[in-house]
Amino acid sequence: MADLSALSALSRRFGSDPDWVLAGGGNTSFKDAGRLYVKASGFSLGSIDESGFCTIDRGRLDAIWRAGYPEEAEARETAVLADLMAARAPGEAKRPSVETLMHGLFPQAYVVHTHPAAINGITCGREGRAAFERLFGEEGIWVPFVDPGYVLARTVRIELEAFLARRGAAPAILFLQNHGFLAAGESPAEVEAISARVMAKVEGELIRRPDLSAASVDSRALAESLSAVVGLAREAYGAEARVRFRSDAETVLRSASREAFAPLSSAFTPDHIVYAGPEFALAERAEPGACASAVEAAWRDYAERNGAPPRVLVAPGVGAFACARGDKAADAAVALYSDACKVAAYAESFGGYLHMTKEEIDFIRNWEVEKYRSSVSSGA
Repeated sequence: MADLSALSALSRRFGSDPDWVLAGGGNTSFKDAGRLYVKASGFSLGSIDESGFCTIDRGRLDAIWRAGYPEEAEARETAVLADLMAARAPGEAKRPSVETLMHGLFPQAYVVHTHPAAINGITCGREGRAAFERLFGEEGIWVPFVDPGYVLARTVRIELEAFLARRGAAPAILFLQNHGFLAAGESPAEVEAISARVMAKVEGELIRRPDLSAASVDSRALAESLSAVVGLAREAYGAEARVRFRSDAETVLRSASREAFAPLSSAFTPDHIVYAGPEFALAERAEPGACASAVEAAWRDYAERNGAPPRVLVAPGVGAFACARGDKAADAAVALYSDACKVAAYAESFGGYLHMTKEEIDFIRNWEVEKYRSSVSSGA
């Protein structure tokens, strides 16, 4: 099928570019008169082919909007997931993206949903909505953060219908607060052109970019911190423990004090929670000889407060250690840490950083869909 092949190529184009997608984030779709082909859960956009898409019956998908669901979040999401699975075409066994309902709302044939750090500088900025209205208000819609899945799709539907009534045409772009960006077009070339234009416009607004140049690190402090982290990771994950280290000027800047670290003290987007944890642990500044005890104290404190070990621990003046079970999860954690540093820097151009609320973070941590995605990211 030529259109599905084109969708695969479009997906790989964005999925293989870390400026647009990291780890297992993002989703894409193509629709014809009767069916919607959407990225299936567990597949990476960077390497996806035609077998990585889930086929949905559009009639059954639209019927979800006529159903009634409980108000209680867990019961609602369980019921919606069951109906979404039932909307699959006969013989389809893959699990569709949680954003399938949202993809189905756009009349355009191709939809690409990504999480670029530069654009998330706006979506995670305190004055982000004002910047969006100034730059893109005539051609797109902004949706404040709501619980992903059904509630998000329902909110997008309301905003999309209002835009259509106001403008006489469907929006081609969507900004999701603390979440990401969506482009919709009738062809892959149109989606690429929309995305490039939006990115160029956003980059033209940036007053500072993160300094990701290499940092000079005290070798003794690094050795002590690394030894402590490896021991703690093995305690948590056994033989499957993996540690990644990253040090750059931005990390050194952010770890200089609690105040400087504030932009990294909580989560910007669901992807940061899924792949790198609800927050990053920050050790107290320590001189060589005391680094190991500072790292251990920060690790234990984080684990006690969050009920799980930290995915990322930052040692002031040394760097960031990503710790997880398996290579795939450790790689994702360090990538999302770096992404958070970028978002924090870009948000300075849009009124400063805006984190998700505790309630929003707790929903993501407890949501079955994201637990499933997290298990996939770790290779389980």
